[in-house]
Amino acid sequence: MTEMMAGILRSSMRWSLVLACLVMAPGLCWSQVSGNIGFSQSGVKAKAEQRERGQRVLTPQELPPTNTSMFVEADVLMNVKADEYVAVFGVAQNGETVAECTEKIDAVVKEFTESLRMLRIGKEDIFVDFIAQPKIFTFELAGDIAREKLAGFEVKKNLSIRYSDPAMLDKLVVAAARSRIYDLIKVDYVVNDISAVQEKLMKEAAATVKTKISRYESLLGITVHTPAQVYAERMAIHYPADMYDSYVAAESEAVQVPPNNQKYIVERARKGKTFVFNGLDGDGFDKVVNPVIVEPVVQFTLYLKVKYEVAAKE
Repeated sequence: MTEMMAGILRSSMRWSLVLACLVMAPGLCWSQVSGNIGFSQSGVKAKAEQRERGQRVLTPQELPPTNTSMFVEADVLMNVKADEYVAVFGVAQNGETVAECTEKIDAVVKEFTESLRMLRIGKEDIFVDFIAQPKIFTFELAGDIAREKLAGFEVKKNLSIRYSDPAMLDKLVVAAARSRIYDLIKVDYVVNDISAVQEKLMKEAAATVKTKISRYESLLGITVHTPAQVYAERMAIHYPADMYDSYVAAESEAVQVPPNNQKYIVERARKGKTFVFNGLDGDGFDKVVNPVIVEPVVQFTLYLKVKYEVAAKE
């Protein structure tokens, strides 16, 4: 490509970049946590909403058997902060032999775990998980033949680290980088007492059902008879690691290359991908407990469907 033609191509390509900046207080910056697993996810909120809608669909066997019956539904969402966290880092080392790989990876793991002691993380909060030992192949050229041959091995391990202070993650990432560990796979959020959360969800759902019954009796002129019959009680949990969406905050112009200029190569600018916690909101729910979200949370839902016998007021 001549200098003149390169200049023409450059002048015909105008790039515009839209930067999305989120200004947050320093104490909140650590709370957006997903891990590299987020690169494999898209449309997470839509999938969670679809799952919630699916819970509200009853089978023919669950439909009311008479014309004097009615269903009263309650759908409750509760946002719960995690009590503890588990960060998972991926480690891999290559070598000509398995023994060499093992020696290298053990040295890296030892260096990292020793640095964790300085962060007051004990051995009981660290677990090393052996993942895989694949062979590595390369190509050997002989004339016009490229023949595969064994070049070595790779050993992969994961390190799971348990901690309770969210701010600890930044320190873990720095310590991992010093040990040449750069893959933060994911961060699991742990709620210790799930039964207590579900108990509160049930109380909120029951209160919602009673409120609806009172409204129906007042506005529709009907009488609702007890006892009630529970037809559906469906709970679900949505963890933050599964609720991150990604997007590219950039716009580019299309470049039309004439058919006779196929020799030109368009080199596009690298555009970073942004990740954001995109949890469920109040849409479709009768009540949201702890509705304001300033950090990723574990989202609990309960769908309750109750059948009542009804009659017109005399």
